[in-house]
Order: sequence, then structure tokens, then C-alpha cells
Amino acid sequence: MNKILVIDDDIAICELIKVNLELSGYNCIYSTDPIKGFALILQEEPNLVILDVMMGRVNGFDVAKKIRSTQSIEKTPIIMLTALGELNNKLEGFNSGVDDYITKPFEIEELKARVLALLNRSGQELESLRVKEILSKGDITLIPESYSVQITDKTTRLTPIEFDILYALMQKEGAMVSSKELLKEVWGYNDDNDIDTIRVHITHLRNKINKISTEKNKYIKTIYGGGYRLLANGSEE
Repeated sequence: MNKILVIDDDIAICELIKVNLELSGYNCIYSTDPIKGFALILQEEPNLVILDVMMGRVNGFDVAKKIRSTQSIEKTPIIMLTALGELNNKLEGFNSGVDDYITKPFEIEELKARVLALLNRSGQELESLRVKEILSKGDITLIPESYSVQITDKTTRLTPIEFDILYALMQKEGAMVSSKELLKEVWGYNDDNDIDTIRVHITHLRNKINKISTEKNKYIKTIYGGGYRLLANGSEE
């Protein structure tokens, strides 16, 4: 049985999530204190953490960073659940290492769908590393065993999500891939209202690629109102 830890200073939200996740077959525990919550992660080793941001003396961004910098729990999936819904807040959340971001008020069915998708994804990561072979198109080479991308002779590491986004774009090189398709391919769910998640990760991915390529924004093109297209040689053929 998957164990899920909720860290939120609103006990009513903790109880709401706990009851509904347990009805769905999960083991759910919670803490209303972020410091005690982090200690619970070390002690209980949950399969997934649901984390609020605004919790008094310690905010959720700092907790997420601490999780990602602690070797024994660094790969724990994190869903950030917060009232902070601006794009810059989401950017800070993903910069802190969270895997998904949901804004309050939220629908409990959406949260359960995101939990299931993220658990499925985290369970498949090692398998996907074994299945995926090195993929090379044009100037770009993806190396699964190290989650790296190589542009000509320079290499940089990607997060698993960035890697999977680039992998999905490379599989359809030259063609448009919609944001909805990327959400389905990478996160395992459809949500037309969650375009900011893709936008933030595309921004991160572009920034990393820009650091190892000769020209900025050369390879991933935005199709406004549609999605994204990868040009492996950096230009239309």
C-alpha cells in the first residue's frame, strides 16, 4: 500500500485529503508543522509528499529543496498544493524540485488523479531508463542512463521530467506536439487548464539547452495557441 504524507498547516485540509485518499486505498498520514513533517519523511519514507507553501516559519519551497538535497529521500515525488497560483510561484515551486503543482481551491478528484499519475510515473522511471535507448536526431543526442542531453560536443544534465519532455518532442521531431499531448505523455493525465506546468518546464529546458548551444532558443519552437515543435538541426529543412 502506497504511503502518502501531507504537510499543511490547515488541519481541515489535511483531514479532507486523508479521508479521501484512504477511501481510495492509500495509507495517508499528515503533519501541520513543516519541521515535524520533514522529520516524518525521514522516519516514514512515504511514496509521495503533498506539500503546502505558506506554513509560518518554514515555507514549502524550503522543505522541497531540503528533500531534494537529502540523499535518502531525494527522489520522493512531491505535489505542491497551495493558494499561490501565479506563474512566478509555480516557477519557484518547480525550481525547488517539486514534480507537480496544484492551486487551492482544488477538486479532490483532481488531486487523486494527480497522485495516481505521479505514483505511476515514479514507479516507471527505472523501467523507462532500461527501455529507452540513446536517441539522436540532428544536433541533439539524449542519453537515458544519465538523464543528459548532448548538443554537438557539450552535455548537460536534465531532470527526469525535462528529459521526458525532450524525448517526447524528439519522437515527433519537426511536428507540433500540443501541451495536452505533453501532459498526457509525461504526467499521465489530461488537463487543458494546466498549461503553466508545461510552460515552466519548457522554460527550464530551453535555458539548459541554451547554455550548451551556440544560439539561444534555436531548437524548441513555440507554436502559439498550439504547442511546441522540436527542430533537431535548429532550422526548418
